[in-house]
Amino acid sequence: MTFFPFRAPALRVRGASKASVTHFHSHFEGGSHPRPLESNREAIRNNEAWFVKVVSTLFVHVHSLEGCICYLRNNVTPSIEFEVVERLRSPKLGLKFLEFSRMNLITVHSMQTYNLLMRSLCHEGLYDLANMVFDYMRIDGHLPDSCLLGFLVSSFSKAGKFDVAKKLLAEVQSEELGVSSFVLNNLLNMMVKQNLVEEAVSLFKENLQLNSCVDTWTFNILIQGLSRVGKVNEAFKLFSDMGNFGCLPDIVTYNTIINGFCRAKEVDRGRDLLNEVTSRVGCMPDVVTYTSLISGYCKLSRMEEASALFCEMIDFGTKPNEITFNVLIDGFGKVGDMASAESMYEKMLSFDCIPDVITFTSLIDGYCRIGQVNKSLKLWDTMNLRNLYPNVYTYSIIINALCKENRLHEAHKFLRQLKCRGFSPKPFLYNPVVDGFCKAGNVDEANMIVAEMEELKCKPDKVTFTILIIGHCMKGRMYEAISIFDKMLSIGCAPDAITMTSLLSCLVKAGMPNEASRIKQMTLQDSLDFSSLKSTYASRVTKDIPVAA
Repeated sequence: MTFFPFRAPALRVRGASKASVTHFHSHFEGGSHPRPLESNREAIRNNEAWFVKVVSTLFVHVHSLEGCICYLRNNVTPSIEFEVVERLRSPKLGLKFLEFSRMNLITVHSMQTYNLLMRSLCHEGLYDLANMVFDYMRIDGHLPDSCLLGFLVSSFSKAGKFDVAKKLLAEVQSEELGVSSFVLNNLLNMMVKQNLVEEAVSLFKENLQLNSCVDTWTFNILIQGLSRVGKVNEAFKLFSDMGNFGCLPDIVTYNTIINGFCRAKEVDRGRDLLNEVTSRVGCMPDVVTYTSLISGYCKLSRMEEASALFCEMIDFGTKPNEITFNVLIDGFGKVGDMASAESMYEKMLSFDCIPDVITFTSLIDGYCRIGQVNKSLKLWDTMNLRNLYPNVYTYSIIINALCKENRLHEAHKFLRQLKCRGFSPKPFLYNPVVDGFCKAGNVDEANMIVAEMEELKCKPDKVTFTILIIGHCMKGRMYEAISIFDKMLSIGCAPDAITMTSLLSCLVKAGMPNEASRIKQMTLQDSLDFSSLKSTYASRVTKDIPVAA
């Protein structure tokens, strides 16, 4: 059976191969010239190097090594084989030599060779071949050490081959050898990052039955994963079970589970955990602990409790950071308490925390909510003077606020700034302006703005089309409304119940029942399920946009 691609003609090289190994043999055995005793070690090292070179060259260039297999079998050692694999400088070719020597030279390769090959194959992205080498290694009776096992688990996990990574762990554990917590944690962490949280928890439970080592980091990984997918009660159960495995929660554990409770709007449970951690010896709450809870209170508009916790935080000796202040400023802005928001801004400066774009966006949003758009525009100017550039949400807030006050041309100017600032245009930025012009009866201006959108490769969405259709219907421009509707369907944008009800009602009122019937039949044939689309046009245009976490 031929294993390898070779380039040299068989007949011409076979004789040379026998001569080469014979010539090497005479020198390897000592030859006819004795060497000084002190140079024996160096001579042996040189002879081995030449032998490695000969074997490597023959392996690459000779069509068949049948004529010298017996000699190679008697003289090739595991250390020589390692040197050959290393010299070949190709993981694929090295694997072929390993297969050749296992089959023809009946060699048990050293762990060093397997280590080199598996690492090289993984670096080349040849994970299936690395897995095959692992199987060869197990057949030869070797087990990977913790370092190699960790590398393999990490490599297979990064490649998304979690089943292979778990198989490696299982094989090592089947030999009643423990797997270090570092290796297990690395795999669990990779699985959680890929949203395989349930699979990670199952693997954790399997390893508990095999008495694998777990530590606080193991629990932190799983608690974070479960909290992130909204399974905070399962996360809390794991948290409560830590002591049964000799693990104590650290501040990362507490912060993770507290944040999970806050995201699930169970802030009071998070507050109970804060009380627990402050009473523990050797574990103190930090700025993340307090900020998570403060954010939870702010999102529930419980600003008195958020403020009280902020004061408690300072009394405890924990310094707030920019995120803490941004959360509070945004919270006060959302409830329209701009006096408290401004006061918090001043405290922010007194703590040497530098306001950023989120700070100003929250203040701008707060003033827009209470109708003080001019105050928001002054803050906008202050931002620019400080070289703080607005983000897409800042623009959205200002544009929405201007449109609500019917300051449509000013809003349009802000839209034009987006291109200069290099923002990728989005429909939700343009829709309020298009809506404003349509409600003002200026559908031609609305059409121009939509044309600007399309020039910037920003496709109108369902809300844009619905606005235009209703706007043209209100102006009695029914055929244009129908044309817009046809364009909507042609680009694959399905109308919702608001679009259909508005268009059909206007067509009937305009004395165009046949057109209404045609459109209704056409959409029914396309099996468009309007009843499932419950969001309304008005709520989508004017919805709130979060500006701070």
